[in-house]
Amino acid sequence: MVMEKRWKIKAADEKQINSLQNQLQIHPALCRLLVVRGIVDFESAKRFFRPTLDMLHDPFLMKGMDQAVQRISQAIASHEKIMVYGDYDVDGTTAVAVVYDFFRKNYTEENLCFYIPHRYREGYGISKQGIDFAHEQGYSLVITLDCGIKSAELIAYARTKNIDVIVCDHHMPDNDLPPAFAILNPKQPNCLYPYKELSGCGIGFKLISALAQHWQLEKNSYLCYLDLVATSIAADIVPMDGENRVLAFYGIEKANQNPALSIQVLKEIALVTKPLTISDLVFVIGPRVNAAGRMDDARKAVELFLETDLDKIRNLAAQLQSDNHERKEIDKSITEEAKQLIENNVHLRERSTTVLYQEHWHKGVVGIVASRLLDYYYRPTIILTHANGKATGSARSVHGFNIYEALHACKDLLENYGGHFYAAGMTLSPDKVEAFSERFEMVVKETISPHALIPELEIDAEIRLSDIKPKFYNIIRQFEPFGPTNLRPVFITRGVTNFKGYSQVVKNKHIKFVVHQGDGIAMEGIGFAMHERYPIVLDGAFDMVYTIEENEYNGNTRLQLKVLDIRPTT
Repeated sequence: MVMEKRWKIKAADEKQINSLQNQLQIHPALCRLLVVRGIVDFESAKRFFRPTLDMLHDPFLMKGMDQAVQRISQAIASHEKIMVYGDYDVDGTTAVAVVYDFFRKNYTEENLCFYIPHRYREGYGISKQGIDFAHEQGYSLVITLDCGIKSAELIAYARTKNIDVIVCDHHMPDNDLPPAFAILNPKQPNCLYPYKELSGCGIGFKLISALAQHWQLEKNSYLCYLDLVATSIAADIVPMDGENRVLAFYGIEKANQNPALSIQVLKEIALVTKPLTISDLVFVIGPRVNAAGRMDDARKAVELFLETDLDKIRNLAAQLQSDNHERKEIDKSITEEAKQLIENNVHLRERSTTVLYQEHWHKGVVGIVASRLLDYYYRPTIILTHANGKATGSARSVHGFNIYEALHACKDLLENYGGHFYAAGMTLSPDKVEAFSERFEMVVKETISPHALIPELEIDAEIRLSDIKPKFYNIIRQFEPFGPTNLRPVFITRGVTNFKGYSQVVKNKHIKFVVHQGDGIAMEGIGFAMHERYPIVLDGAFDMVYTIEENEYNGNTRLQLKVLDIRPTT
């Protein structure tokens, strides 16, 4: 099924484009790309194309950092036992690995432990089981990473056990903050930290940066973790701007020049031979790390990052590879089952939302299934399963619709919920699923714009095929690393025609073709899963939306167009 899409060319100030073009002396379309990203003069372009580590903010600007550093320093001086506690996804496990490894290099490992709650037995965030374990084992300081900001009751419970908690989290806080000893979260009220969109691991990185500064350690004592920080930024889909861009830029550099052994082995086991990109961290490294918590126990992922013995690392990586293979099979099966439920029920097909609940579905893949159904039906989607006597699941949203706010409007039917604008999780009583489904449908229907239920292709600039030269593409490559707020540039070219004899449908679903604009310049293109649009290619002039990429075949590298959509020229 090829879904109709709305095409929207991003607005940009033509005066700013012309001014920037005069300063940079590069193609106007490239200047348009910069302006739509908020880069409007030479200095901001220089910072964008040439980020430096000096652009990172002082960690002590973050509210709570002074208290956190003093409390940790006091704990070390008093030989207290410290637990590093984190979520079971990529962001949480990388954060735990970074902070724990920093501590074991600067403290005694006998007084340290890390704790990852089991996805199925304990669920997301701080668990009572985790607090009880800390108390029983004599841990008087717990540092949470990528969780904790919504765990007010459990942090209050920890205080009754004489346990201090330092919360390092990047999720949106509630109005009432938890009674932690210190909270590190730029989104909390009255925090003057200039950048608000760090990953959970990014918050942990700022904590160890502050500790290194306080303890007068060399910069490499924390910069050595940049590849893991970049992995968290990529996998958690946080904005690729500000500090995240700087951290990702240098993290990718480290991942390719001097990677952690864990990253190197995961790259090898995935058969990646080219230099890693942010896309590889998202689609190659991330899923294998996530698979540990989805299918079994996320401790394996942390152990992989912390291990120094190469044979043990390879063994752990092989386990993650196996977990990921199993995850793929289960994910595919549940996705197909979910599609059948919708296709066989006219009521479900005609809704503005998708809410599905099946007790036997695997909890570890409901978020992935929600994303796949979102791509297929393009409407706010929630996939629920049964765990520990509760209905629990994941939500995913369409562009421009805040699914967290929609859940908030249903909070009286939920026992727990949390997340972001586009992704969230929730827990509720199974007997309230039907009422929740109807309320969620009503809330979305009343608040969502009809346009939001039609996928939108945002286009950066219109160009001609003759503009696509090696120099043009080389500058586009310098826009990397790509991610939210800095996606791979999307172009539109109008009035192209097919070189007769060069177009074909490949594997019954993809289109390969060569197009030109009548000026002798021709470009190869490929449109994945676009076989239904093949008649448009054959019938005359058409417009196309695409990204530009390199295609390597038999040792030869050439530019090609990855076509996202086509429609007849009007």
